[in-house]
Amino acid sequence: MSNPDFNLLLTLDAVLAEGSVARAARRLHLSPSAMSRALARLRETTGDPLLVRAGRGLVPTPRAVALREQVRRLVQEVQEVLRPATPPDFSTLQRTFNLRVREGFVENFGLDLLHRIQQEAPAVRLCFVQKTDRDSTALREGVLDLDIGVAGKNTSPEVQTRQLFRDRFIGVVRQDHDLSAGEITPTRFALGQHISIARRGMEKGPIDDTLSSLGLKRDIITVVGDFATALALVRASNLITCVPEQYTGKLRAGLHSFPLPFPAPEITISMLWHPRLDADPVHRWLRNMVQEVCSRPFEDRNSQHT
Repeated sequence: MSNPDFNLLLTLDAVLAEGSVARAARRLHLSPSAMSRALARLRETTGDPLLVRAGRGLVPTPRAVALREQVRRLVQEVQEVLRPATPPDFSTLQRTFNLRVREGFVENFGLDLLHRIQQEAPAVRLCFVQKTDRDSTALREGVLDLDIGVAGKNTSPEVQTRQLFRDRFIGVVRQDHDLSAGEITPTRFALGQHISIARRGMEKGPIDDTLSSLGLKRDIITVVGDFATALALVRASNLITCVPEQYTGKLRAGLHSFPLPFPAPEITISMLWHPRLDADPVHRWLRNMVQEVCSRPFEDRNSQHT
């Protein structure tokens, strides 16, 4: 059986509603001859004459009468499906969003983001999922709504991205560390004992490349997989680590932070989402909320909820 022509539903609805081929043609902006051809196709498809002549007019057959309400309902449902989405009512919206983030995001941006969302959509919930990799499969499969971090080579080309902010690496030591006072030179920095941060256990990175260009090498005594672990070790030792400045603001509370004594590596923090959500007005609202919160200076975010 060949696929049905759903345009015939519109024709049948007009014919049954108007009871006249001429009036149905005007309703659908068709010529009388085009309307007659469409009616002929309808008769062939349904196996019923649908309208028969009675005097000077046309009257519906029993099959046409039985179909009238069903056809009207189907046409209305199709029109509803194809109608542009109505603006959501955020005051009553109930929805849960899954955001994949690295440690530090919730501590530095989460409270402000929750506050903004609660102001406009009190029934919306955020579920923060720990980032363990950069694989885009979870976005494609709908498990995640947003992925926040550095877009890498493993990011699928189909994924949409928007830059949130640029961040730079800084050095961090405990308050009474030797590097907490005096001028910090590249040599003085490299002479300390260091913690490297790498999810995949890679010991060296851009900081080591920069030091190597200066003829220096830092003494890395341990490699950890996240910022929070590195900062916890720093807090209890004489070790040195390097972390992104904005991303770890609150994680570094009580520690001494300093600019690196050489050109600091920079990273771009972005949010990523699957293109199927691009036109969703609620998801677009969420993206704008995240953008707004992340664009604010750290001092403003830190002072609002103290």
